Parts: sequence; structure tokens; C-alpha cells
Amino acid sequence: MAEKMSVSLSGNDLLSNAFLNKGQAFTKSERRMFGLSGALPQAEHSLEDQVKAAQLFLKDLPTPLARYIRLREIQDSNETLFYALLDADIEAMLPLVYTPTVGEACQKFSELWQKPRGIFLSYPEREQMRDILANPAFDDVRVIVVSDGERILGLGDQGAGGMGIPIGKLSLYTACAGIAPNQTLPILLDTGTNNQERLDNPNYIGWRHERIRGAEYDAFIDQFVTEVKRRWPHILLQWEDFANPNAAPILERYRDKICSFNDDIQGTASVAVGAILAANQANGRKLHEQTIVMLGGGSAGVGIARLLVRVMCDEGVSEEQARRQFYMLDKDGLLTTQRDNLDVGQKLFARSDWENSQNDLATVVSTVKPSILIGVSGVSGLFKEDIIREMAEHCERPIIFPLSNPTSHAEATPEDILKWTKGRALVSTGSPFPAIEYNGKKRRVDQTNNSYIFPGMGLGILACEATSVTENMFMAAAQQLANLSPLKKDPEGNLLPPVHELKNVAISIAEATAKQAQEDGVCKKIDDNTLKDRMADLIWQPVYREYIKK
Repeated sequence: MAEKMSVSLSGNDLLSNAFLNKGQAFTKSERRMFGLSGALPQAEHSLEDQVKAAQLFLKDLPTPLARYIRLREIQDSNETLFYALLDADIEAMLPLVYTPTVGEACQKFSELWQKPRGIFLSYPEREQMRDILANPAFDDVRVIVVSDGERILGLGDQGAGGMGIPIGKLSLYTACAGIAPNQTLPILLDTGTNNQERLDNPNYIGWRHERIRGAEYDAFIDQFVTEVKRRWPHILLQWEDFANPNAAPILERYRDKICSFNDDIQGTASVAVGAILAANQANGRKLHEQTIVMLGGGSAGVGIARLLVRVMCDEGVSEEQARRQFYMLDKDGLLTTQRDNLDVGQKLFARSDWENSQNDLATVVSTVKPSILIGVSGVSGLFKEDIIREMAEHCERPIIFPLSNPTSHAEATPEDILKWTKGRALVSTGSPFPAIEYNGKKRRVDQTNNSYIFPGMGLGILACEATSVTENMFMAAAQQLANLSPLKKDPEGNLLPPVHELKNVAISIAEATAKQAQEDGVCKKIDDNTLKDRMADLIWQPVYREYIKK
């Protein structure tokens, strides 16, 4: 039992508070003190007992979705137990509380929803927004993850069901970086949905209306930012799973008005760049010497490419030279200057020198002979055998990252990529895959998961009290992640640390982020000891405290 804690609630009010509830771990004296006698079964169980019982129950459930549902039930009733479960085996729990299982959960969220968690801000209730956010239960909130549910993973518009994403991301802030769960708040901006299946579903929990667009949408987002900033002047706001036409403009419009970032654009870029920098250590090559093919021209693809350009510029080449190393494709093929449907980010990487009448992925790969191939297309199977074999023909150690998620949307499986490259490829995926046995050796599959970046960055930002999130901070996080690569010690090692080390990774990323924030002048200067003390004060541990009556 940890330090004592003063509690004012009693009886069912205490048992209904997920942050304070201990279930059968309440001691006999606590049960008498807080009016719990009779409300709980006689036996006392420790947290360790509860974790073992929950693990046994989860093991017997037939599907990942069933395990997700059970974990959400535990989270909504006893958050300490929930995070103790994640602590006990984060590698097994991560695919359940986030990708890939969270994708299916979002699709079925209307049928799964039972108990309130977070806030649904719907467009018809926009006049009540200030009052909704004023709830005293949210007084200590420090991190918000917000989505409008329009681009959930690779699954498209899920409307109000997209709430599963903010809930899942904030679970990782706590599990990986120790941000206390009562200091996190998931928010879903319900601006309607264009998913006809959701609109036709009699159980749909959201606003049954097509999505608002244009001036109405912009005004709603502006109102949201204004009210959040008024309510929590020092909040960290993470934009999550907004559709491509909205994601980048929202980030640019508000990044200097409120301490915020877009994880799909910047977090994905940071972890991908970190993994590529680690791979370059194995290749012994500079990034600007390599040719990169990017399959996917959305916010994630452009975000990764822009951060890679910054790396190349740091190596001494001009931005124009750096951009010439990229060939970016979308569903219509290679981005070229002849196309008139490109957004601002895509235009940066449009080619003016492409003369071939064919512009598909196979043609581009055979023509430019890339050393790096990245997939953020959201479409499974696009890294076909002939394409991967062609790449391996001219590259000794090709870097191939099928990053689309959930798992069913990956451009190729790591097993196939290794088979087609005779084990020479450096592979990292966006979703979890089981370990692979190749030539008698078992290999852990690296997952280029944003959880390597955003929880630690959040911890660092809160600890140093940064007022904004700079691109340099994402670069510092990527470089620090590369420094943690097992490849540095073992030439046969993985690109990224194992998932069970995510807590240590978060601490390291937090320190790098906070130091960069000071260099960028977005927070006050603090010494290393003060920074570590502040981080330690922020980190919450999933252990039961002894309660005393307030």
C-alpha cells in the first residue's frame, strides 16, 4: 500500500468513482470508515490478486474485441486495476487497448457504449459548450485528445464512434508516461457523419446528420479552441484522426494559439523518422544519399516526408535538393506538377521531371530504384511481391515500412517482405505482427507505433511547461528514439526498443523534448534536476493508496 490519501466520497459514490475505487481491495477498516460494509463481498483481495484474476478471465475470452470490452469495463470501474493490468504485460495489452482492436471497437462503438467517459461536444449543443466544459470533475485536466471521428485509422468516417481513439490514446499517456488518468480528457467533436451505415443504424449514439462543412465547421472548431483555452490555459491538446482536408489547416491555424500538435501528422512522422535513422545506422549511409518512395500522399505521408527533409537539411543539403529525393504517390499515382488536385503539402513533393506515361508504384520503383519504401496508403497488399523483389535487386538492405493500420490494412506482411528480400530488408510496421522465424532465427517485428513518441513528449511538455510544440521538438524525439535503437549495440538487433520498455523510452523522450523546448524558447530555462523532479511529480503509479476520511 502506498502513501495515505484523503477521500471525501463514501458508499456507492466512492465505488462509482473509477479513479478511487479499489473493489475488494478495500480493507475492513476502510469499509467501515466509508460505509462500504455489505456493499462488497467479504473477502479482501490485493491488487496483485485482482490482476491475476483479470488476466485469467481475459485469457478465456474468445476474441480481441471481447477482451477490449472487458478491459474497458475494468477501466470504467477501477482505473488502478486497469493500468496495473497494462503494467503487468504492456506487450499483450497494447494491441487490445489500441490498434488494431480499437478500430473494430470504433466501428461497433454504438453497440458497445455503456458508461460515460470523456465529453461528446455535438454541433446542435454548441451553445452549451462552455457549461459542459465547466464540469468541476475536469478541474485537474492537463492533456486532451480530441477527434471528430472522420478518419479513424484506415477505416474512414466512424462519426461519434471515433471516441474510441481519444480514449485509447489517453490510456497510453498513462500506461507509458504515467500521466494520471484523472488529468486526461477524451473529447469527440460530433459534427455529424457521412457514413451511411452509421446514419442507418438505429443504435447510433451520435448526431444523426451529414457532416457540417465550410464556415460552420470552422466556426465550431474555433469555438472549441477558444473555450478549451479559457477553461485550461496551460492545456496540452492533441488533434487526432481528422480527415486530410481538415487536419493540416487546423494544426497550422491553432498551433501557436494553444499548446497543441497533430499526432497523425507529427507523431507518425517522428516515430517513422526515428526508425529510419536507426536503420541508417545499420546501412552506414546518410539520409540525403537515399531515394525514398512514399505510397500515400495524405497528412501522414506528407508529415513523414517533411520531417525527413529536415534531417537531410541538417546533413548539409538544401531543402530543394532534399525534396528531390522523394517520389510520393496517392491513389491516382505519382504526384506531379501536371496534376491540379494537390494540396499545399503535396505540391512540395510533386515531381516536374517525370516523363513516363505510367506512374504506378511498380513503374516508379523499377525506374528510380529506391532504398526506402514507406506505405501510409491505408490499403492492404499494395507492396506486391514483384515490387519488393525489384527493390531488393538494387539495394543490399532495403528499408521497407508498411505503416498503414489496423493490421488488416498493412501494405504487406513483414513475413512476406523478409521472404521476398531473402531476409535482407529492414522492416517496421504500423500495427503489431507476431515474431517471425526466418532461417532458423526468431525475429521480433518492430512496430513503428506512435506510442514510442507522444506519451513521452506529453510528459516532457507538461514538465517544462512549454507553451507550444515545435517541429524541433519532434525532431529531438526522433533522434532520441534512434539513439535508443538496439542496433547500436547489436548489428543483428531490432530498429526499435521492445514494447515492454515503453516506460523507459517515454522518460528518455520526455527529457529530450523538454531540453529542445528550452532551446526553442517556448518554456523557461530549468536545470536537469528540476526537470527530473517535475517529471517524477507528474508520474502516477497504479497502486492502491490507503484512504483516510477527509
